[in-house]
Amino acid sequence: MSQAEPPITPAEIRQRAYELWERNHQPEGFEVEFWLLAERELRAERRAKRPQQIVPDDLAS
Repeated sequence: MSQAEPPITPAEIRQRAYELWERNHQPEGFEVEFWLLAERELRAERRAKRPQQIVPDDLAS
């Protein structure tokens, strides 16, 4: 069994949201949207890095 991965911190989300905001020409009034997008991206990246679990054929059905 693998260890639980550490949670994504608000600082990580803030940094990613800021990067996204800058890349999108710093629009005003989209703080929540960039925060949510940053959180979604970080979660997807962590899921992609997780090793895939192999399920034996007899347990797959």
